[in-house]
Amino acid sequence: MRTVLIADQISNGCAAMPHEPVAAPVIAIEDGVISEVSARAEFTMRPGDEVLDFPGCTLLPAFFDVHIHGCAGHDVMEGTAASFETVGRFLATHGVGAFLATTVTASMDDTLRALGEMAQLMARPTEGTRAVGIHLEGPFLSHVKRGVHPPELLQAPSVEKFDRLWQASEGHIRLMTIAPELPEAAEVIARAVSVGVRVSLGHSDATAAQTRTGIDAGATSATHTFNAMRALNHRESGIAGVVLDDDSLFAEIICDGLHVAPEMVRLFWNAKGPERAMLVTDAMSATGMPDGVYKLGGLDVEVSGGVCRLDGALAGSTLTMDRAIRNFREFTGASLETVGTLAARNPARMTGLDDRIGSIAVGRDADVVVLSDGGEVVATLVNGRIAFRA
Repeated sequence: MRTVLIADQISNGCAAMPHEPVAAPVIAIEDGVISEVSARAEFTMRPGDEVLDFPGCTLLPAFFDVHIHGCAGHDVMEGTAASFETVGRFLATHGVGAFLATTVTASMDDTLRALGEMAQLMARPTEGTRAVGIHLEGPFLSHVKRGVHPPELLQAPSVEKFDRLWQASEGHIRLMTIAPELPEAAEVIARAVSVGVRVSLGHSDATAAQTRTGIDAGATSATHTFNAMRALNHRESGIAGVVLDDDSLFAEIICDGLHVAPEMVRLFWNAKGPERAMLVTDAMSATGMPDGVYKLGGLDVEVSGGVCRLDGALAGSTLTMDRAIRNFREFTGASLETVGTLAARNPARMTGLDDRIGSIAVGRDADVVVLSDGGEVVATLVNGRIAFRA
């Protein structure tokens, strides 16, 4: 049976016309894959089609969060079916179709265990938002810019250590954050890239020159720009200056109004633009929960007023992707159609998954978010199935 999705318009991510809204669109879905995208006037219904009509709404590619630790009371490093199912159900309610399960620095034994357990869970079918890989955030981070990552558990980079982590993940590490100024970081970056891992520079006190060395070794992105980075300076721009200046580099930003001031969000937007900017949440298990003490990996984080702190330092966020989009639009004035690319198409391009997700086009997975005129999530489809409907 074919599913037919109807709305008032379709925006961004359509490979044939990524920057043009399509009025009165129809999307046909078969076996979880988009089989046709056309205007309503040109579409032919078949007997037995299941029609999902969302008048007054806009269709976008479902969001793809490449930096999320957990939500709804669960952390991905728990490595249990219950944790992944709960995270997946919650994310679907906020328009997310895919995510990278993101680690936080732990002991090597605990990290290897979590990677193995997450790899097993990713091989299982799911009804909700699905994890399409792992983001390894730590242990190869700067002590100076470690944030809340435990200093005693940070590791000096080495190819041997990376290989242990890679093998434990059964090849599911899709993205790795590393500080490029650390000894042997360039060698580890090159090794990671050689097996298909995308490398993001972050938690770093790198100079401009050290940052460029990481890029030359193969890094293609930057982790939560401005946060846990050497501050921008007009004589030594450091990592933040290179991230803003290098047109080849993708860059994440946490747009909750707390991690980065609106003025800096606009500076980031003017520098990176619609082809390289990416929205992430850096959400932890407290997301969607009342204030209290919650886990971030093995850390106990206190959450008050929705703000996550450990010993006074920010420790992840309680941001959701739909809220990040609304905030970004408010801070920058960018259109919904444009901002949608920051949450779907660009993360898919950065991770090399844009042949599957991140756009509404024939042959892509049928991951679609339905938004109201005000930007609220009305429904989320994952692989053509409704994972959430308001």
